[in-house]
Amino acid sequence: MNDSHGRQGRKGTLPSLIGRMVSHRQKPPGTVPGTLVHTGVRKAESVLIRLIEYSPDSIDEGQYEDIEACLDIAQAQTMSWVNIDGLHEEGVIESVGTRFGIHRLVLEDILSTSQRSKAEDYGGHLFVILKMLSFDQDTDSIISEQVSLVIGEAFVFSFQEQRGDVFEPVRERLRQGKGRIRSRGSDYLAYALIDTVVDSYFHILEAVGDRIEELEEQVLATPTVELLEKIHHLRREMLILRRAVWPLRETLGQLYREDMPLITSETEVFLRDVHDHAVQVIDTVESLREVLSGAMDMYMSGVSNRMNEVMKVLTIIATIFIPLSFFAGLYGMNFQYMPELGLRWAYPALLIFMGVTAGGMLWAFRRKGWL
Repeated sequence: MNDSHGRQGRKGTLPSLIGRMVSHRQKPPGTVPGTLVHTGVRKAESVLIRLIEYSPDSIDEGQYEDIEACLDIAQAQTMSWVNIDGLHEEGVIESVGTRFGIHRLVLEDILSTSQRSKAEDYGGHLFVILKMLSFDQDTDSIISEQVSLVIGEAFVFSFQEQRGDVFEPVRERLRQGKGRIRSRGSDYLAYALIDTVVDSYFHILEAVGDRIEELEEQVLATPTVELLEKIHHLRREMLILRRAVWPLRETLGQLYREDMPLITSETEVFLRDVHDHAVQVIDTVESLREVLSGAMDMYMSGVSNRMNEVMKVLTIIATIFIPLSFFAGLYGMNFQYMPELGLRWAYPALLIFMGVTAGGMLWAFRRKGWL
């Protein structure tokens, strides 16, 4: 994953769990629908636009900082993929919507970065939202970023919150002309982008699974409060992961099940395959959550067992000293007529008797396996 994701995941820069799950919206209640206001956190210093125009025989690629420089791309003989990094400049999004006739509700959703994954058909174009995730190894945190796709007949727009993504393999396939991607339409390009995002989830699940396995081994060895905090942290991160991937199954199902003119029957086959991958991701997420719950139970059992061992030792010590305390208390009474007090060998005899009593009890406890 690009360094931009890593910078976002360093200690001290991550918002709280509630802040990551609940958007602090800037729009006042009653705002007119379609009002373009960026309601997410600004994650890019400036907007970067990358344009790839391609056909079966050629490809042209460029980077721009001005949207007007690459808006005239709707040409019948080429396909165009425009990737926009940075959503804080509403004017850029509005210019794209005006030039390509994109519904203002779509533009509003692009700027509202707390959307759940979904797919909507607006006649002349499709709108897809999904979450691009990364895992920060230093903080054991899931970094979530909203990716919006607008698919037309001869173009695909992808909108990201910041620079750095998982789409480089798709760009490389376009540059090298491998496979069928340069000879297919915009729906296949959109499938390739969605498939890349879903495939990246498996790397995150593998990293999270390895971390959970390490925690399990440490909990079995020495359950500590620090391990409990790490388990709680990972459980919270799994909520972020689950919230990102759970709606994806429904989104992909809509793309290949519903009658959408821009999705061809050839692409529907590939979308079904991505849907299967998404279901597998969801199953793995649920399994990891169960393993984390098991690790929590394992920690509680370990702490309870350690407490039981401590209580057992203390109980054995107390049990040994009960008869010794009885003898000490018996001969500590101030009665005048106690015959043993006059015997010269009474004191060492009593000590020997108390020692034999304590040793006999220790031998009995060990024979029973209590020690």
